[in-house]
Amino acid sequence: MKKDIVLITGSSGRIGSALAQALHERCKIVGFDNEGPPFPPEDVDWLFVDITSDESVQNALHIVEFRYGRKIASVFHFAAYYSFSDESTEKYDKVTVEGTGRLLRELQRFTVEQFVFSSTMLVHKPVSPGEVITEESPVVGTWAYPESKIKTEKLIAEYDMNIPVVNLRIAGVYDDRCHSIPIANQIQRIYENEITSILYPGDTNVGQSFLHMDDLIDACISIYENRKQLPDPLTLLLGEEETLSYGEMQEIITQRLFHEESFISPIPKPVAKAGAWVQDKLGNSFIKPWMIDHVDDHYALDTSRAKIFLDWHPKHNLRETMPVMLEKLREDPLKWYEDNKLDPPNWLKKKSA
Repeated sequence: MKKDIVLITGSSGRIGSALAQALHERCKIVGFDNEGPPFPPEDVDWLFVDITSDESVQNALHIVEFRYGRKIASVFHFAAYYSFSDESTEKYDKVTVEGTGRLLRELQRFTVEQFVFSSTMLVHKPVSPGEVITEESPVVGTWAYPESKIKTEKLIAEYDMNIPVVNLRIAGVYDDRCHSIPIANQIQRIYENEITSILYPGDTNVGQSFLHMDDLIDACISIYENRKQLPDPLTLLLGEEETLSYGEMQEIITQRLFHEESFISPIPKPVAKAGAWVQDKLGNSFIKPWMIDHVDDHYALDTSRAKIFLDWHPKHNLRETMPVMLEKLREDPLKWYEDNKLDPPNWLKKKSA
């Protein structure tokens, strides 16, 4: 029996490669990326593709057509630009927005049963604690990353094509080894006893929803399997129902690492922004001045629509997984730092030597 063709852009990234691993036995996976695959299954057809180049995208899809024909079951589009350190819109527009338009244009000669776009819950206007965001909640991009997703969602909606669309507004993704930039940096600050670990310029009762990688992959598999029954277009929020606050996360991390209560001291936003500016100029800080304006943003999600259409709900939650990721830090700190692309302090390097 001939296998379905599933195209994954950004196939060398964490989400793309995880989905390829999960689907490769039942589908023929074609991966597009501009970096080599880290650990692809042998039967994944990985192609070098520069999403910012007309010629590169055209050539890759000509290869797909030659090898597999013009029918594609699902396109999972994860390729995008993402950076906490870059506020400019140039790369976001070039990669995320224009790259998606380029891909859609070249897919027109194919019969595509489903186009799945990886967006973010951050396209929504933040809410207050006690409130939840639904797919119908206001959309307001507050910085470059969600703005690029809003532009791309609009581009897809306005594109004249006969391809069913699923738009995924995903919470922050993590796994058992962390692999979440904001969580890893909060853990690092506390583990290294940095002064910034106890200073906070916002409401410690706010937080944002997260989602375990395994649960995201389960949702993607369900989207693929139910592609012929899903409404078109369909927008889904994917995240955990419980939203841990910054203060709760601080308490869990401190208790697990040091077996003591956490302490957070409030600091005025102007002072925090000035300090972040100085640290940024010294080149040694994750926290950027623009982030201070968003410390009170709260993202709690109502994911009932995903439950209805996908029969899906998260099997993991961050409260239970944080002790797991913290234990992995305790067991092998240097490996944990390496996994999360963090520079270990000199005292840790000497201790581990």
